[in-house]
Amino acid sequence: MLETMTQNRPERFLNPSTSGFGVVQKPLTTWEKLSGNGAFRKAVLLIVLALAWEFYARWLNNSLVFPTFTATISALWQGIVSGRILAAAGASLKVLIQGYAIGLVCAGLLTALASATRIGADLLETLTSMFNPLPSIALLPLAMIWFGFGDGSIIFVLVHAVLWAVALNTHSGFRGVSPTWRMVGRNYGLSQPAYVFRILIPGAFPSILTGLKIGWAFAWRTLIAAELVFGASSGGGGLGWFIFENKNALQIASVFAGLLTVILFGLFVENVIFRTLEQRTIQRWGMQN
Repeated sequence: MLETMTQNRPERFLNPSTSGFGVVQKPLTTWEKLSGNGAFRKAVLLIVLALAWEFYARWLNNSLVFPTFTATISALWQGIVSGRILAAAGASLKVLIQGYAIGLVCAGLLTALASATRIGADLLETLTSMFNPLPSIALLPLAMIWFGFGDGSIIFVLVHAVLWAVALNTHSGFRGVSPTWRMVGRNYGLSQPAYVFRILIPGAFPSILTGLKIGWAFAWRTLIAAELVFGASSGGGGLGWFIFENKNALQIASVFAGLLTVILFGLFVENVIFRTLEQRTIQRWGMQN
């Protein structure tokens, strides 16, 4: 009996059954593919808004108050063909890039000081509390006295619009970096510049990117408002001045064309430039879904 119990049991080989339940991957329909595409959804929303614009303007039937979407597109095309809108957009972007770049440099220096010393952090918090609520366009009269009638006045208010939003978000991002990441950087014996560029900036980049977006939005609308108030700068003029001139001439369709150009630039920067930057950084690093 003992010998029978100690005998090895015969091996059995079971083939997996294919008749049971399994995971079946159902192919997506065309509608499911399109509805899952963010660019398609946004395009549909823009088309719906354009149709609503057209229908409301036709119902109102007053081109001096609210021109139709088709009339606005026609005026936009005429402005592009004549070169007026392109010249105005180029003048605005030239000033915007200068002010935005200087604002980013100043924000970087102020954030570095705030991250290095307690006095710097106190200085940043104090200055931000003082100047961040102050509308940038309110400084334009003083800027015109200090820097004269030129691009310098507009660049000054653009720097004010960019500086505080970017510095505040960057500093908050640095303070929110995980302590584990900080310890890893110190344990690896990274130098101070390497510690900043490999640990602090990647860890704080979601906040930094938010600050860049807010700074861009503030700078863009401040620029248009400054051009509306300031008028032609150095013998030329940007999109704000283009809108102001056409308003005086009662070319309301061209006014809407200028406004539409401002909107299109905003959509391009947000959905192309910043979206691409998000995909190649924080989404690639797994910091955002």
